[in-house]
Amino acid sequence: MISWTLFVLGLLAAPPRIEVHGHRGARAVFPENTLPAFEHAIAAGTDVLELDLAVTRDNVLVLSHDPLIKGELCRGPRPGVAIRELTLAELRRYDCGSLRHPDFPRQQPVPGSRIPTLDEVLALASRGRFHFNLETKSFPDKPQYTPPPDEFARLLLDAVQKRGLVARVIVQSFDFRTLHAMKRLAPEVRLSALWNKGPRDFVSIAREAGAQIVSPQYKLVTPEEVERAHQAGLKVVPWTANTPEDWDRLIAARVDGIITDDPAALIRHLKARGLR
Repeated sequence: MISWTLFVLGLLAAPPRIEVHGHRGARAVFPENTLPAFEHAIAAGTDVLELDLAVTRDNVLVLSHDPLIKGELCRGPRPGVAIRELTLAELRRYDCGSLRHPDFPRQQPVPGSRIPTLDEVLALASRGRFHFNLETKSFPDKPQYTPPPDEFARLLLDAVQKRGLVARVIVQSFDFRTLHAMKRLAPEVRLSALWNKGPRDFVSIAREAGAQIVSPQYKLVTPEEVERAHQAGLKVVPWTANTPEDWDRLIAARVDGIITDDPAALIRHLKARGLR
């Protein structure tokens, strides 16, 4: 009887499962926001594929962290052009897999990789039970780079509904206007408030955004803020932590998930600690 009691108490004391979010797929290993990066993350057992969204001139949702084509990441006819100025057909002329990211020496180039559409990435859903963390890259001070927030949210919701994946997506953004727009369109969609503007209590960030998840820069995480967020019924999923030391600090703070550039390494780390 005593041993059973100790077993139950041990379960109660154990930290909850930490979700692993593959940042831009797995950009430590493959070019960011490309199909090879997402396929690698899926094979590694990643819980959530994290990705960034831009919109072409013909209103196709595509994957890009930056509103402009970055010459250090992609080869093509017009380095520096805004994605919003290009049609999908024009965007397909860019090779975004041949150049290794200078910050990731282990990254394996995949020559010929194009910027994928959101639909191409959502089509990977049948390969597992993972979810998608979709970031709307929206810029209030540069409205020429994206559709208005309501239109952006509608395009995104249409794409997700087309694939029947509403229950498997999170929509995240630094621009809370797109989160409010999504909430008006589909209150059932999970929302995550990205934050990088310095220390602030997580509960107030979530309330401002109308979100159920707070996603701060990982250095802003403290155990006290995580506990207050949990007491308010919120989840905390920081970005983007890439070292065992930072992972351990976040684990100790009892975060709900970690966004990382190397999801396979984080999964190995969690397994080594008996947390997966």
